[in-house]
Amino acid sequence: MIDAAKFKTSETLKNGAQVTVRAIRTDDKHRLAEAFRNLDAESVYTRFFSHKKALTASDLKAATEVDFEEVVALVVTLGEGKDEVIIGAGRYMLMPTPDALRTAEVAFTVEEDFHRQGIAGRLLRYLAEIAREKGVHRFHAEVLPENTAMLRVFGRSGLPMEKRLEDSTVSVSLSLL
Repeated sequence: MIDAAKFKTSETLKNGAQVTVRAIRTDDKHRLAEAFRNLDAESVYTRFFSHKKALTASDLKAATEVDFEEVVALVVTLGEGKDEVIIGAGRYMLMPTPDALRTAEVAFTVEEDFHRQGIAGRLLRYLAEIAREKGVHRFHAEVLPENTAMLRVFGRSGLPMEKRLEDSTVSVSLSLL
C-alpha cells in the first residue's frame, strides 16, 4: 500500500535531468510561491482559468496542508535541501458526484522550461496509482480547448477517456477501474 503522505521517488526526465517526485509538505509554501512566480501568464491562465499575479497565504495553505485522503498533492523537484526547487505539481481532490463512483478532480502545473519532459504524465500515473488504492474510480478535469498539451497527456495516459466540450472548456473523465 502506498503511503501518499510519504511518497517519494526519483526519475530521469527526457532531457536527462534527475528529479524527485514526492508528496507536498507544509514547508513547501515558499518553494511553491517561487514556482508560481516563475510561471508565465499563459501557464497561470491554463491552470487557474484566470490571471493571477501571486498565490495568497490561503492558496499556499490549501496547496501544502493536505490530508492525503481527500486531497493528494505531489511535486516534482530539482536539487536538494535549501536548493530544492519545485518545477511541477499535480493533485487530486475528491468531489461530490450524483452516482456511486468516487471521483476526484485532477490538475497539473509544470514550469515552462520543463514542458515536454513527461512531468505531467508521470504525475498522472502516480496519482492514479494512489487514487486506485484509496478507492477512487475516476479522475475529472476541466481543460481549456487551447491547452492541447494537457489534452495529449490525458489521451496518452492509457486510461479510458471520455471528453466533451462544455461551454468554454473540455470536460475530461478518466476511468481508473
